[in-house]
Amino acid sequence: MINFLAIESWIEFAVRWLHVITGIAWIGSSFYFIALDLGLHRDRNLASGADGEEWQVHGGGFYHIQKYLVAPDQMPGDLVWFKWESYVTWLSGFAMLVLVYYLGAEFYLVDPEVLDIPIWLGIVISLLSLSIGWICYDLLCKSKFGDDNTRLMLLLFVILVAMAWGYTQIFSGRAALLHLGAFTASIMTANVFFIIIPNQKVVVDDLINGRTPDPKYGKIAKQRSTHNNYLTLPVLFLMLSNHYPLAFASEYNWIIASLVFLMGVTIRHFFNTMHARKGTPYWTWLVTALLFIAIMWLSTANLPGEADWEAEAQGATLRYAQAEGFEDVQDIVLGRCSMCHSAEPGWDGLAWAPKGVHLDSAQGIAANAKAIYLQAGLSRAMPPANLSFMEDSEREVIRRWFEAAGEG
Repeated sequence: MINFLAIESWIEFAVRWLHVITGIAWIGSSFYFIALDLGLHRDRNLASGADGEEWQVHGGGFYHIQKYLVAPDQMPGDLVWFKWESYVTWLSGFAMLVLVYYLGAEFYLVDPEVLDIPIWLGIVISLLSLSIGWICYDLLCKSKFGDDNTRLMLLLFVILVAMAWGYTQIFSGRAALLHLGAFTASIMTANVFFIIIPNQKVVVDDLINGRTPDPKYGKIAKQRSTHNNYLTLPVLFLMLSNHYPLAFASEYNWIIASLVFLMGVTIRHFFNTMHARKGTPYWTWLVTALLFIAIMWLSTANLPGEADWEAEAQGATLRYAQAEGFEDVQDIVLGRCSMCHSAEPGWDGLAWAPKGVHLDSAQGIAANAKAIYLQAGLSRAMPPANLSFMEDSEREVIRRWFEAAGEG
């Protein structure tokens, strides 16, 4: 018998792996070229006419790198373009959004306690927000307001804070922070696809056809590249946040996300300043530490109490609670899992439930049906090391219950 949920999980794993690989390639090349550009020696009169140069050593060899402000006199035939890393990172990330948050919308996207909307509407809002965000950002960059890059970045921060708050008013906490990351990452990839690469192609075309390239194209591309540089670290945090309930399940999750963007600025400012040989502003690490302390405090302020987990079941939660065998599964989970996964864990060393998953109530068990099925029914991932001695027959009961709900 083909288990389609297992196949779906493996596809999700493969896409996530691809997303991580291409993300490493994109971020690595981006950080490298920013550091290279800032560290170039521009005080040398180079016979080649280049704007600056740098000598580097890596892997047992020496590299002599030169940068041309516009382009060299003759275009090389083997020019390397750094673009596919960005494109595939976004495409694989969007595939993950579809697999996890669109196909699993009733679990991860729409939360009736936040906003009771149909699944299709939640998906439409998601898609529109990602596309409209880029359009508004691009118009701002091209306007007179965008001529001052500092002013533009301050406004961009305000927009990101507003989006953080707006997403938390529509989606589940987990989906809200993930969408904020996707919103920002979409702007970054669109910068590469619509601005940076096309501008570079204009310069190449001018050179091939004997025209003098206009420096404005490089200036525009540099602005967008700088934005991407400061947005990268917050995007990574937001993409990882869905694994850490202390980040997304807090009442102040949108404030946490906003502070993360500031941390991205302070960290990148340190490295950018150091690479440009303009000093080592260690004060940025103090500011970063203070911001992170504030985030940790906000994450534990006004944590939901036990009563919050006993609210009336609805949507997918209700379907699993009403499925045949739920009472037996509830007894198994309460006996084998709730000592860790509860509002007040009884297992020594645990201050709160792992991953924020509470399995000490009917609602909590039904709401986490898919995770229980995958980790305790279909596999033996939980309980870890089978510390509570869950029996094979109990895992079979879990499998039958989940399949009875029509999702196996």
